[in-house]
Amino acid sequence: MIFSYYCNMKTIAHIHSDFPTKFGVPRQSGIIDSLKATIVFEPEYRNPDAVRGLEDFSHIWLIWEFSEAVRDTWSPTVRPPRLGGNTRKGVFATRSPFRPNAIGLSSVELEKIEINPELGPVLHVSGADLMDGTPIFDIKPYIAYTDSHPEAISGFATRPAEYELEVNIPNELLEKIPETQRESLIAVLAHDPRPQYHDDPERIYGMEFGKMEIKFRVDGMQLMVTDVCP
Repeated sequence: MIFSYYCNMKTIAHIHSDFPTKFGVPRQSGIIDSLKATIVFEPEYRNPDAVRGLEDFSHIWLIWEFSEAVRDTWSPTVRPPRLGGNTRKGVFATRSPFRPNAIGLSSVELEKIEINPELGPVLHVSGADLMDGTPIFDIKPYIAYTDSHPEAISGFATRPAEYELEVNIPNELLEKIPETQRESLIAVLAHDPRPQYHDDPERIYGMEFGKMEIKFRVDGMQLMVTDVCP
């Protein structure tokens, strides 16, 4: 079992997604519904009774650890990439991973609960914005009448990105991508995984997705995949 640095928090599960690294992970949950992931409980929590009734909910909250952003110090301000990486905002006015406690909160769709003979209850979810192997601290049902506030004001994050890139993948490279992952990969690329302050049409980026490395460059609104490597 992996023990969290939070002395009173226990890792109850880990998520398994197509993102081995942080690069390319959606900036918020629910942006790309086609992204699939599974949540596997730690041995201590593999009791089916622990999820009894959860199948009655369509969405769940995940409380998790920014495991790649844990640090001993913190800053009262951060530079949100959405604002170009130069404007500072208070850390508590953002969803930056660089917080006093590196805890994240995501809502995801619960597609089904599988009872695995070895792993116990496995949760199949979609729309997650978590890296593969991310520790999960808690799972709670999403309750629409209290958790949804359509009238809410969202500061500088009022709207999602107002553009999508046109993704071009040559047929010979498209054939290297499993059919079951093509839709999700194209959606991730269309949402522009680059840091939002990058704008170099000659730069080649590499993004790990599933068991592949996807290399691409962006010129204006066109994203061109240049290679797909194992």
